[in-house]
Amino acid sequence: CRNIAKLLYIHMLGYPAHFGQLECLKLIASPRFTDKRVGYLGAMLLLDERQDVHLLITNCLKNDLNSNTQFVVGLALCTLGAIASPEMARDLASEVERLIKSPNAYIKKKAALCAFRIIRRVPDLMEMFLPATRSLLTEKNHGVLITGVTLITEMCENSPDTLNHFKKIVPNLVRILKNLILAGYSPEHDVSGVSDPFLQVKILRLLRILGKNDAEASEAMNDILAQVATNTETSKNVGNTILYETVLSIMDIKSESSLRVLAINILGRFLLNNDKNIRYVALNTLLRTVHVDTSAVQRHRTTILECLKDPDVSIRRRAMELSFALINGQNIRSMMKELLTFLERSDAEFKAHCSSAMVLAAERYAPSNKWHLDTLFRVLLKAGNYLRDDTVSSTLQIVSSAAPERQAYAAMRLWTSLERSAVSGDATEKQPLVQVAAWTIGEYGDLLVSEASNAISMVDEDGVDDFVRPTEEYVIDVYQKLLWSTQLSINTKEYLLLSLAKLSTRFTTQPSQDKIRVIIDTFGSHIHIELQQRGVELSQLYRKYAHLRPALLERMPAMDAPGGAAHDDTDTDALSDVSPDHKPDHVNNDALLDLIIGSDSLTNGDVEHKPSQPPASNNNTSSNDILDLLSGLDLTPTAPASVMNNNVTSPGLTAGLPASLAPGLTSAAPPASLLLDGLFAAPMQTPTMQGTTDDLPTVTALEKNGLRIVFGVQRGGDSVTLTMRAQSSSPSTLTDFLFQAAVPRTFQLDMMSPSGTVLPPQGEITQVLKITNPSRSALRLRIRVSYNVDGVPVLEQAEVNSFPPDLFN
Repeated sequence: CRNIAKLLYIHMLGYPAHFGQLECLKLIASPRFTDKRVGYLGAMLLLDERQDVHLLITNCLKNDLNSNTQFVVGLALCTLGAIASPEMARDLASEVERLIKSPNAYIKKKAALCAFRIIRRVPDLMEMFLPATRSLLTEKNHGVLITGVTLITEMCENSPDTLNHFKKIVPNLVRILKNLILAGYSPEHDVSGVSDPFLQVKILRLLRILGKNDAEASEAMNDILAQVATNTETSKNVGNTILYETVLSIMDIKSESSLRVLAINILGRFLLNNDKNIRYVALNTLLRTVHVDTSAVQRHRTTILECLKDPDVSIRRRAMELSFALINGQNIRSMMKELLTFLERSDAEFKAHCSSAMVLAAERYAPSNKWHLDTLFRVLLKAGNYLRDDTVSSTLQIVSSAAPERQAYAAMRLWTSLERSAVSGDATEKQPLVQVAAWTIGEYGDLLVSEASNAISMVDEDGVDDFVRPTEEYVIDVYQKLLWSTQLSINTKEYLLLSLAKLSTRFTTQPSQDKIRVIIDTFGSHIHIELQQRGVELSQLYRKYAHLRPALLERMPAMDAPGGAAHDDTDTDALSDVSPDHKPDHVNNDALLDLIIGSDSLTNGDVEHKPSQPPASNNNTSSNDILDLLSGLDLTPTAPASVMNNNVTSPGLTAGLPASLAPGLTSAAPPASLLLDGLFAAPMQTPTMQGTTDDLPTVTALEKNGLRIVFGVQRGGDSVTLTMRAQSSSPSTLTDFLFQAAVPRTFQLDMMSPSGTVLPPQGEITQVLKITNPSRSALRLRIRVSYNVDGVPVLEQAEVNSFPPDLFN
């Protein structure tokens, strides 16, 4: 016996002790109680169901379960509950069920706990114990009551049928709990002035299970739960434990609203407790029950916000999660103010989750667009580099979808933050802010420096207006300082570099243009390949492809919200039946993409006017030449279309355009303020040929609404020079005039800069097009003209296919 005890100590130290298993079996078979006690202890520690000795112990257990000594029976029941295999449980379950009915309270409580372990091991044996289990609740011994309630709880959790069976005992449980509350002092069960708190907790847990989703059972236990909640002493931790279980029971069953308010008020008192464990439990429980009665929890909002300042990190985390659950449209301003303060001083582990949750809450409950933007920018400022990437992208989407006045406000507000970060040198710690500011200023930089934006109020939510309008040169100086920083990430510098390139089309003074060009040229030799590629590509927009720069760097359309949520923009297909003169002003998609896409009704020649007649110039050219422009085009609405001349070889600027389309596209004029989608349903104009001389024929490409487009043609072997002349007989001035053209992929098209973008009455705009045709096939040209008349955007398009067939001979 002593040797086995020593062996068990060696086993507890972690050394092998399996060689003592047979010795334990010998001690179990001994008639002496001391030997049996050590033998059973060794069996519980050294044996499991995988050992062969485990099978040999079954007979010893059966003999001891029938012993006349209660302590021997108790040892056997403890060992059976600890090491029972499914086979052993089935063999001895009937013995355990017999012992539950024993008149001896000591054996009865041991048998109930053993049955609990057997049911957990073999749920099929549950029905065997049902008749004997209910009788346990009639016992006066508290040990038997606790084990009986524990056994019933396990049965109800595992079987819905058993749960319905035991709902009949709710009155019995209520009576037992009531007797415990009203009982006088009992030294045997009293703990800090509370009568048997362990039994009370067990009963409350069982009541919570029985009353869930059952109005009748809940009604039967409402009164006793109210008595427990009001009569339990709260000065000791024992009483708080009972109150906690009472609150959980009230919130889980179908209790009365007044009872739920009482439960939440108890949790509110817990929040004021000095014990941090009780405060944590209260926050955790409120977080689980806030959806049941939000208005009652809102009364304790001030106390919950105070927990955000608690030194304990677990309490701060639960208080933060509960604070976000309490946010609604009425308290969004005050709650966000407190959470912004928390975000500023919180640990790094909180910043990512807190900032993302604040962005979502602001988007859902924002009282105004201005408040929404202010809150987003404050989150960017206080979260620093811990902000998640999805927050940056969602902020950009919100800014791009805002009204023009709010976009100007965003640019000016972000400029103030960007300037401060650059001057103070902490931009490296707030790179998401730098990225959002760079994108916004790049898109709306003209509004930042324009005096026309003076009418926009820059007073933030705190009543502070610290915006000072910068000059173009100062903005570029700040950009240069940030780009020259060695600590900014490559991703942030990519934002800044592209933003600086966009500012070249937003700023108007020549010194600014020159300074931007010098900075961009510097990156052409950068050590990082991505920045070097961007520097080289953007530098080309100042040289060979300067006429493409305004079109390529024009303002982006509004982004779609994540998850495919659409904005107010009307669908492109829905606009196809609307006259170009009456298109909505808010459509702002890429006009060159529309020029190439066309519509299903467009084929070679003037199909709308002469659907049955092929064009006269179709003799030497395949009918698919113009349709080649459509090949390989991705028509998904989110695909970008980069419009470039065929000589651009850098993959970066033509990445968004299929290779079959790149050779034939170019645009030389600045973009119109409003470019429209889906307009090819408008009638196409049939070009006419007017021969003046053999060397200089003239082709009328478009004549409509007082606008006349004429091409003057000059031959030159395998190349031809077209001089586009736009003439207006309209009494109104045409502004934002933009001429665009596309040719089949076998051609090469170069467009020179136009003579202007404003066409006055009886005035003229000219533009030179140089077309090279190595295959010497017949020339076909698709044109598109957009302009504004008295503030109304107009778009016209036509196919020109009446050039002389021998133009390149």
